[in-house]
Amino acid sequence: MAKSAGVRVIRAAPSKAGQMNAGAAAATGDMLLFLHADTRLPDNFARHVRTAASQRQFCAGAFSLSIDSNAWGLRFIEKVANWRSRYLQMPYGDQALFVGRNMFDKIGGFPDFPIMEDFELIRRLRRRGQIILLPQPVHTSARRWLKFGIFKTWLLNQIVIVGYFLGISPRNLCRLYRREKGAGSRQNSV
Repeated sequence: MAKSAGVRVIRAAPSKAGQMNAGAAAATGDMLLFLHADTRLPDNFARHVRTAASQRQFCAGAFSLSIDSNAWGLRFIEKVANWRSRYLQMPYGDQALFVGRNMFDKIGGFPDFPIMEDFELIRRLRRRGQIILLPQPVHTSARRWLKFGIFKTWLLNQIVIVGYFLGISPRNLCRLYRREKGAGSRQNSV
């Protein structure tokens, strides 16, 4: 299906970081944009990316976050994510991160982590320059929050971040994350 739409399909190791690095290596442009499968870009996204990249202080960028749900908890998560992205310059992967190829290569691409790879990439980029948050939103699926519970998903994400800062290995954090998501899946299916 992808090939019939003119999309080049590449094969990569079954890790998100490995797949994104393989995609970056196969890409032919000077600007890389990493898009999650459940996220849709705004109209004229390429123009917005070019405008951001032309700013002198640009190191990388992301779009504002919009979650496809009217649940008040998800509206709150959007506000916090957009505040964090704008003022702390810490967008996450579901915000369609974009970065110039040279900068991406300079920092070594995504670290080969099973979890927290986008978080660490942004931390490395922040040391090099400004992360620009575009006001135009990407629209991402609410599926994972609704499936496992909004608060539980948010809390688990915060636990993983704190664990990462405390030096717990990404491999162990990934085990915790998958174990808890599995428990949430069984709980919510009852």
